[in-house]
Amino acid sequence: MSVADAVRGRFAALTRAERGVVGFVLALAALLSFGLVTGGLAPTYFLYLVGLVGMYVLLSFGLNVQWGYTGLINFSVAAFFGIGAYGTALLTAGNSPVGVAGARLFGVLPLTVLGLLLAVAFAAAVAVAIGVPTLRLRADYLAIASLGLAEVVRLLFLNQRDVTNGSAGLRGIPGFFDGWPVLGTLPQTLPGIRVHELSVALPGLGSTSLLGYTLGAPFWQALLNVAFVLAMAGAVYAVLRRVHRSPWGRVLATIRSDEDLAEALGKDTYAFKMQSFVLGSVIMALAGVFYAHLNLFVSPGDLEPINTFYVWIAVILGGSGSNRGAIFGGFVVIAIREGTRFLGEVLPASFPLDLPLVTSTYATVVNNFASTRLLAVGLLIIVVMRFRPQGVLPPQRELIWPSSVAASAGPGETNPRETIEEDAAAGAHAADADADPTEADAEAEPGDPDTDADPTDPAVRDGGGTDE
Repeated sequence: MSVADAVRGRFAALTRAERGVVGFVLALAALLSFGLVTGGLAPTYFLYLVGLVGMYVLLSFGLNVQWGYTGLINFSVAAFFGIGAYGTALLTAGNSPVGVAGARLFGVLPLTVLGLLLAVAFAAAVAVAIGVPTLRLRADYLAIASLGLAEVVRLLFLNQRDVTNGSAGLRGIPGFFDGWPVLGTLPQTLPGIRVHELSVALPGLGSTSLLGYTLGAPFWQALLNVAFVLAMAGAVYAVLRRVHRSPWGRVLATIRSDEDLAEALGKDTYAFKMQSFVLGSVIMALAGVFYAHLNLFVSPGDLEPINTFYVWIAVILGGSGSNRGAIFGGFVVIAIREGTRFLGEVLPASFPLDLPLVTSTYATVVNNFASTRLLAVGLLIIVVMRFRPQGVLPPQRELIWPSSVAASAGPGETNPRETIEEDAAAGAHAADADADPTEADAEAEPGDPDTDADPTDPAVRDGGGTDE
């Protein structure tokens, strides 16, 4: 079988939603490639966007553990994200009032690694502190407490100027690999690559320039950042995939569906919810650590509540409880946030037709396009909730081990999608039979004892048995 046939067969086996996701990703990849070739998108900025996608994927993973797995309503995503970002920035930033000089602690341990460990430990401690008084109560108490926690953390970082530098933020944050034996100096030692500009003549349209940029130390540094976040996201995905299918993950799913049932089965639901809440918070802190070393600057503005709801949108859009959905949701959120950032400069300043209401509305939208992205996000939520309330990639059979499915003896059980399609076909056939009983009678073969038997016969009426 050729590669093309294998790809075609793999694509045909996808569901309609999965095909739509693949088409969206390929279309966006083609658009980004066009921007790279034409020079409209710098390679370093492209890698920066990939890093932001990885950061939002990590945040979506963390919220998915809490809400998608366990049903915990956490509105403090920005708080744990900020704890991770400030936890490492306070230790490593150049203008940090409590920073440590140098790139290594005692000349051995890189400060960035120590900052990561401290940030994760502090996030776990705060998660336990907020979970102890709330996780035994109803879900709405956790929502209120977590929303308050997000504002408390933001205001602390804003007002504690002697420690956090206040609204000025922390700058001069090193890259994550600064101070490492080899990777710390690798971007500066790699050679610069000059991609010459090409001039392409288009008949009847003139000429245009393609490519024309230099891949230097900033590019290699961005490439290291992308490798770092992809490694973190891949490791977290592998762990969560294993966890989701484990007995621990099944208990979490039971708690989300019916907590009373889980307690009746003898499970300590409080302990399971605490573990889920801490795990998700630690993953969010990891995203904050990466953001600090990617952006090289953090401020209280990065902890605005809107960032929490962006992550909620990503999880709901992708499908609550779905790891694949969390990846797709983070991808779409960055596509909306960053894709619309420069769209106002591309669109014409005025509407081509002279329609008073439309012209004024169009001018308002174009001149305030940064605010319009919030409108786009809101419309996206409405569309998803109307046509796809379970999300684009719901967690179908994600709790079943593939080896267990393949070992089952039932027809079609080796392929979960095949089983779903067979069940749907059987349901449709049964509905048709109920709607037209004459069709079912016509399908019965002559001489069938179940159809030819006379219901007035005592033997048939009594179940075919006789008294002896």
